[in-house]
Amino acid sequence: MAVNKSKISAGFIVVGVLAVFFGTVLVFVGPIIIDDQVVKNTIIDPKNNLSYTMWKDLPVPFFMSVYFFHVLNPQEILKGEKPMVEQRGPYVYRKQCQKENITFHPNSTVSYREYRRYFFEPSMSVGNESDVITIPNMLVLGAAVILKDLPFSVRMLISSTFKVFKEGPFLTKTVGELMWGYDSKLVNFLNKYLPDMLPSTGKFGIFAEFNNSNTGLFTIHTGRDDIKNVHKVDSWNGLTELSYWRTPQSNMINGTAGQLWPPFMTKESTLSFYSPDACRSLELVYQRPGVMNGIPLYRFVAPKTMFANGIDYPPNEGFCPCRQSGLLNVSSCRYNSPVFISHPHFFNADPVLLDYVLGLHPSEEEHGLFIDIHPLTGVPLNVSIRLQLNLYMKSILGFTETGKISEVVMPMLWFEENGYIDGPVLTTFHTNLVILPGVMKYMQYISIALGLVNTVVGILVYYKVKRKTCEGDTLPRGNTSTSTGERTPLLQVKQH
Repeated sequence: MAVNKSKISAGFIVVGVLAVFFGTVLVFVGPIIIDDQVVKNTIIDPKNNLSYTMWKDLPVPFFMSVYFFHVLNPQEILKGEKPMVEQRGPYVYRKQCQKENITFHPNSTVSYREYRRYFFEPSMSVGNESDVITIPNMLVLGAAVILKDLPFSVRMLISSTFKVFKEGPFLTKTVGELMWGYDSKLVNFLNKYLPDMLPSTGKFGIFAEFNNSNTGLFTIHTGRDDIKNVHKVDSWNGLTELSYWRTPQSNMINGTAGQLWPPFMTKESTLSFYSPDACRSLELVYQRPGVMNGIPLYRFVAPKTMFANGIDYPPNEGFCPCRQSGLLNVSSCRYNSPVFISHPHFFNADPVLLDYVLGLHPSEEEHGLFIDIHPLTGVPLNVSIRLQLNLYMKSILGFTETGKISEVVMPMLWFEENGYIDGPVLTTFHTNLVILPGVMKYMQYISIALGLVNTVVGILVYYKVKRKTCEGDTLPRGNTSTSTGERTPLLQVKQH
């Protein structure tokens, strides 16, 4: 029986040592295995079904919510009073994106065009596309600023032309018309006699060129040669740098295309991406950690310097001519129209901008821009891109339409593009990139713990068996001594 227990104790010790060894190996090898799987599933490759489908078709629901600034006092504005606006909306559109003309190149890059379409979602909106809104007329007030240096007689002639086509300083149209275009005799006239002057050859609308369009020819890195470069832009429309801005740094095309990022992010990482709509590269910075449906994340936000002017933040000098901090002048890529981009309600902008317009109430919760990233894979879990479109307007001599308008950067609308991982995509993502790595992580510690327990149990059993064996060996020797003592008298009697 002792021999069997010895074998059992030896078995416990062997199993324990092996378990400790296996767990220790997992501690060092496990992260390598996980990282290797992340790399394999992050490379843009048609063979990687999950990641390639996520990159190609964006199965995550994405929405654009539009808020208009309805002008309450247009006549008073023409007399020089402060504009008073009221936010209307949201008017929500489901955004459908699909990459086409996908071409892989030998230098580990891939080219594509991404087409986007928008579909109105009445159930998610506050109002309908038939709602009537009053906003500044970009054609008239924008043209007045652009043409302010022309001879006075020419300005008077153009102003008369506006009157002929019944174009006033403010527009009152439906949401659908303002978004996707309305019939304008002036637009038709300009397209006929001055082609290429306007961005649209058909109806004129703020988002007319967005719907059923593509964002240009992107060429990005697949990550096959270096995973650190995956999703980063190699060129856009054949360009490796822009020509809109005044310095080489401002004209750089940095980061990704704004949908996915390289894996293995840290708190020191930044989220850089090129936005054709903003005509420049943007960069977000780490703010805090978080959790979404059990998945760890890092939140990245827009720094206050993103739209700061060149005086407050010298690296932004290349994006000037500038006005107050918080405004990005995009006239150089928008047909010289005096259009500025900012955060909604002038959030993170110079407070003086709020003094010029009544009805604005900025807050980080409602108007801050953020992206929540899964740091291990670089996959966005929750995205909210919020930007505001503004028109610079003022009274211009010769353009009677401008009246006595005070110089002001006038908010027209702001929009939020948001999306988050949900449904089957979230389940698959959570299983492959959270549960399985978590199981592997706990297995290594459980293996070490069980191994130590088995080893200790084996050692205890071994010493217990050994002690009993020793006691068993001592007991027979004592009995032999007693028997000999009893036989001695008998031998003595026999001799006597």
